[in-house]
Amino acid sequence: MRRNFLILQTLAFFLWFLGTSSVAAQEADHQITDEISRLQQSLQSAPIADPDLAPIASSASQNLKDASAALASNRPFLSLEILLRAEDLLRGARAAADKAEGVKSGYSSYEAEWKVVSQRLIKANTESLGKDWSRSPLALRALVETAIGRTNPLLDGGRGFALSTKPADGLLYLGEAEGQSAFATFASQLAFVAKGKAIPLRSFLPELQRLQAETNAAFQPPRSVQLHERFIALNSTLKLAGELDAQRSYAGALYQYLEATRHFGMLDAKPVDATRQPELKSAIVTALKKFSASGRDDSMAQIFLQRAASQTAHGDGSASTPDEWRSAQVILERVLPAYLAAQKPATKLQLASGKTVQLTLVRWPYT
Repeated sequence: MRRNFLILQTLAFFLWFLGTSSVAAQEADHQITDEISRLQQSLQSAPIADPDLAPIASSASQNLKDASAALASNRPFLSLEILLRAEDLLRGARAAADKAEGVKSGYSSYEAEWKVVSQRLIKANTESLGKDWSRSPLALRALVETAIGRTNPLLDGGRGFALSTKPADGLLYLGEAEGQSAFATFASQLAFVAKGKAIPLRSFLPELQRLQAETNAAFQPPRSVQLHERFIALNSTLKLAGELDAQRSYAGALYQYLEATRHFGMLDAKPVDATRQPELKSAIVTALKKFSASGRDDSMAQIFLQRAASQTAHGDGSASTPDEWRSAQVILERVLPAYLAAQKPATKLQLASGKTVQLTLVRWPYT
């Protein structure tokens, strides 16, 4: 009798939890929809007319459309991933357009604006990171930690450009930093509830060290010249992952490590011919179902699988590009195994031996 009662009690709790998660997901969808609409309305009511900034605003507008389409296709984490890019671009363009007049008097006026913005962002980011994340999906936490992790490099980059060229040149980066922080604030308040047991988090420094060593070995001509932009994206992602790991923002570090794994896989990914494309699409659907029903919080895997699904089946019916097919294949063949392996205990760190040389690269922040 007692055993039957415990079974019924457990079943009742499980059904209650599913109902709670479903209601929370619906509320979160409404919150995301409202945020997309708010940003779209801001572009309509106050368009950015500067011809130098119009392409950035146009990209932000397209990102908002894509975020809305992803949400309509039941891909909420992909929607948030795209929304983060839109918020970054829109705030950057808006700052460059609206604040240019205010910094014409010289660098001191830019520095005054920079201090006001940086202090405000420090406060907002501290509040976002201080949230109780124990019941939130890991993917949501990862996006917030990533956005916050990009804030300081963008602030520093803006300051550097304002000082080395002219004050107005630093406004785009200052605005981007505001966009990253604004997204973190918004996302940290979403009603999402994790759908299962949390996966273990730890430092991913051993994995990052190994991938960096593999990247360094792969950086040889002619590939280093032919795939220069891919190597830039790969190394900047590894850098951000290392910074997040050092800050113990392990959700963000895992997310960026997996993204770096995807970038590395793209270096030598083979084309997906037409005969294999249906099989790949089917495998993505199967993987999504598997991770959705795992009983764990596998939202980190889902964010990449939702991206892969969108890359192989466009909502508007247009054809996927060869790179999109290759990316989807890399997510299945490399990113998912790396995600599963990252849940195991860390391997021993590789200690540097002999003399080392430290190189500092000056680059466009996180592009």
